[in-house]
Amino acid sequence: MLTVCPLASLPRGEALRVATNPPIAVFHTEDGEVFAIDDTCTHQDASLADGWLEGCAVECPLHASTFDLRTGAVDAPPAKLPVRTHRVEIRDGMVLVDLSAEEPNLPPEVRSRLVAQEPS
Repeated sequence: MLTVCPLASLPRGEALRVATNPPIAVFHTEDGEVFAIDDTCTHQDASLADGWLEGCAVECPLHASTFDLRTGAVDAPPAKLPVRTHRVEIRDGMVLVDLSAEEPNLPPEVRSRLVAQEPS
């Protein structure tokens, strides 16, 4: 489990980008739920933590694709592939994220950059 931050430091309605490889975004909804998804839109290289949070959905700031934070499903194009979700646990006031072992759905330019950064 990855310790992200104290829940008290992530206000409701806000998101936090976490520098993992690839990065993840942790969202604290207005209803008090906490979700974690891959931070990169599956359509093009844009940070979903910089997007607009409404209910349990986030809208990409680049081309307005929306993703369901609960499932990662695409709710509006141009994105076609879902984002990967990660299990979140709140323990002793801390946000913990269990990173998914599934392959991420990353845009080609991001996937190429990550492969180039991997140690040989």
